[in-house]
Amino acid sequence: MTPEPAEPTPSSARANSTFGDLAERDRLLAACSQNLGTMLADRTRATPHKVAFLVPDRAPVGVNQWHELTWTQTQQRAHVIAAGLIGLGLQPEDRVAIAMTTRIEWVLTDLGIACAGGATTTIYPNTNVDDVTHIVADSDSHIVVVENSAQLDKLRKATELDHVVRHIVILDDDRSLEDSDDRVITFDDLEEAGRRALHGDHDLVTRTVAAIAPDQLSTLIYTSGTTGRPKGVELTHRSWTYEGVAMQATGIVREDDLQYLWLPLSHVFGKCLLAVQLTSGFASAVDGRLDRIVTGLGEVRPTFMCGAPRIFEKVRSAVMTKAAPGSTVDKISRWAFAVGRDSRQYRLAGRRLPVGLKLKYALADRLVFSKLKKTMGGRIRFFMSGSAKLSEKVQAWFYSAGITVVEGYGATETSAIAFVNDPATPHFGTVGKVTPGMEVQIADDGELLLRGPVIARGYHGRSDATAASFDDEGWYHTGDMGVLDDDGYLSITDRKKDLIKTSGGKYVAPQKVEGAVTAASPLVSQVVALGENRKYVVALLTLDEAAVKTWAERHGHAGSTHADLLASPDLRATLDDQIAHANSTLERWETVKRFEVLQREFSVDDGGVTPNMKVRRNVVESQYADVIAGLYDEDPADL
Repeated sequence: MTPEPAEPTPSSARANSTFGDLAERDRLLAACSQNLGTMLADRTRATPHKVAFLVPDRAPVGVNQWHELTWTQTQQRAHVIAAGLIGLGLQPEDRVAIAMTTRIEWVLTDLGIACAGGATTTIYPNTNVDDVTHIVADSDSHIVVVENSAQLDKLRKATELDHVVRHIVILDDDRSLEDSDDRVITFDDLEEAGRRALHGDHDLVTRTVAAIAPDQLSTLIYTSGTTGRPKGVELTHRSWTYEGVAMQATGIVREDDLQYLWLPLSHVFGKCLLAVQLTSGFASAVDGRLDRIVTGLGEVRPTFMCGAPRIFEKVRSAVMTKAAPGSTVDKISRWAFAVGRDSRQYRLAGRRLPVGLKLKYALADRLVFSKLKKTMGGRIRFFMSGSAKLSEKVQAWFYSAGITVVEGYGATETSAIAFVNDPATPHFGTVGKVTPGMEVQIADDGELLLRGPVIARGYHGRSDATAASFDDEGWYHTGDMGVLDDDGYLSITDRKKDLIKTSGGKYVAPQKVEGAVTAASPLVSQVVALGENRKYVVALLTLDEAAVKTWAERHGHAGSTHADLLASPDLRATLDDQIAHANSTLERWETVKRFEVLQREFSVDDGGVTPNMKVRRNVVESQYADVIAGLYDEDPADL
């Protein structure tokens, strides 16, 4: 059973034990390139003709053709963009904002900014006008690269940015013919200007790269802002160069790997993977179109992919709800996963399967698991989950099918990956061991503290916030509660500020409750557990429309609208059973006594989630205050 979380104490409390290999840190620091521009140059010299990126032709329908970009070609285009930006007046550490989906031009622009000595300000393409205004103004980004007119319009609607933004570069120029703005040039215009500049001065960019110091600002990434205005996290070139060599030292990724990169590059996790790629030299297929992930996996057949927990939850949900309950296909699938479950203890321990189990597993693989693997290209060595907590049950389900999903941990302030599991020896329920050379402490109140080369230098223009999170000894106070086991594997229990204290004095980690619910119900898309100063825990649920539709077809409700299904007693009974199953895995004081199914998912537009889909609890509690109050009108009998 999981122990009850300890009552929080002041964050100044400090544990005595510090874990970290300083000799390893010094060795890795010595191996670091000077900056991102030299990282790119080093990689290009090492493997000039090796494929760096696979790029789809972005056909709206049908099969995409994927084109190769070598490391030499990548460096050439990055230098052309860098020269173009220098021509626009970019100075060292000047910010250039990118508002674009994940695509090769994002990668090339970011590398170009780095080689020009500037700093990339990342903006999610789904960010609303108010937050775009705040980010561009707060970062003082004089140049903004936008994907299309939809992103351009956000800048124009914010007239207070007129004195900030001097140049706008548009990639897909879908403006009307009447549109005129002297600040706007096309991406092609930028590259053409860069080529002309390099023709006249061949060494323009190489001189610029040579002058960039390791502690120079490289990237400004704004935190998700779950409790207020986003803060700009300042990450240096050293953050990325060290992240690259540290991940290479783990041996998790190899030069012959092929990554499927769909993660938002505006998020620190996606950006980190580029640094890891530069050091390790593997290739990446780049396509951020979410509706094409499964298709893309089949087309390029990658060896690994990183993602957020929801991606893996949706795959599991689709498989679990695909067959009609009680049908032959359903029975075979359930049998296969039961066999997979029986095999886990042997495989995790590196032991041979008993002969009988080995034969059954081979049959389960042929009938069920091989088909699941084929939809993912058939060559996946592992998946890596990050940005939020992944359910241990989801990990175990995939592992039953012979697919390893490992979990890592990090934050914007740690340049993403600070802990990671090795796919060869996964420890489910943990985020792995600290990355080489990093130091870690667990404070007396349970808060995780980190120190090392990947830690941010602070928050842009926010000395107060910097002092609150980064202490004088160089420790970053993560705000996450964690536990280290005897082997150094970290388990994150919850956000320090999110811990729920019931009126009975019990502490509840909402992430644990929410993870149990999503693991138990393939119908649930979002869940928010609540109960601060209340007698018991309740939950607000949103449902996955596709999963509900499949459920309806299997339970005699085909053709019903989504709204009608949400009101269906049959669906409610199914959810009751699934919540009961979730509760069976929780302590008594953690169980969900009541829940309400909402009509729609929380979204960026209504403020319920951040651009990277983290729930804003305070907003949800405010928006659904009446619903939550109704869940406490009468005490349930099982209190």
